Amino acid sequence: MEQHTDIGIIGGNGALGSALARALLRTDTVGAGRLWVSCRSGAAPALADWPGIHVTDDNQALAERCATIVLAIPPVAMDGLAIAAPDALVISVMAGPTAERIAGATGARAVIRAMSSPPAADLGLAFSPFWAGPGASAGDRETARALLAAAGETAELDREDQVDLFTAITGPVPGVLAAVAEAIRAHAGRHGTPPDIAALATRQLFRASGAIMADPQNDPADYVAEMIAYAGTTAAALETLRRGPLAEAIAEALDAAAAKARDMG
Repeated sequence: MEQHTDIGIIGGNGALGSALARALLRTDTVGAGRLWVSCRSGAAPALADWPGIHVTDDNQALAERCATIVLAIPPVAMDGLAIAAPDALVISVMAGPTAERIAGATGARAVIRAMSSPPAADLGLAFSPFWAGPGASAGDRETARALLAAAGETAELDREDQVDLFTAITGPVPGVLAAVAEAIRAHAGRHGTPPDIAALATRQLFRASGAIMADPQNDPADYVAEMIAYAGTTAAALETLRRGPLAEAIAEALDAAAAKARDMG
């Protein structure tokens, strides 16, 4: 039997599918000639910079050519998927559907569930954790690790329900932080700051904050404690936040997102 080594992305014209495809191609993790993309239109304009990609509207044709298949379709499209891929490793980046359901829809020999973020993947800054289902080999885990690492950082989880947890964190948190940024910008505006200056200041402050928190030496809890101990303006802000419902509100929001992920499955 002919052995295939190609990588396929079903839903490769969507936000996350195309972001992962661009990450794979940009980092040369997968060459254009080894990448298959399927989508309803049969066209992938977002990948036009990489000639040689195989683009199709036939999911089964992709499944028959690829040793590894990434499912990046909306969860509601699962019912109509129905591909036969008995020799393939399937990596799902869908929110919700369980490994058991995915295995039933694809017949795959092994299923790995993962999650990522389209904007972060395009910047090479995603955190894309994964969980390997029963039957996944050490080689399958390394394949998943290599593909997801093209978009940023990755780590293996030890429980499937943790994928739903990180679905709630990986996807919504940039939106949550955007809401915080909007609140800061609006606060500056209410105090008479011109909109362009308020926007510039907010962007720069979040860029600096991201860089500070990205440093492994800066543990968030230690950083907060240090700022409070300094007893300056930052301490005044942090102590007010600690007296308020911020932590509980964030936890409630992320729990709601995780519940939605489970419902979508």
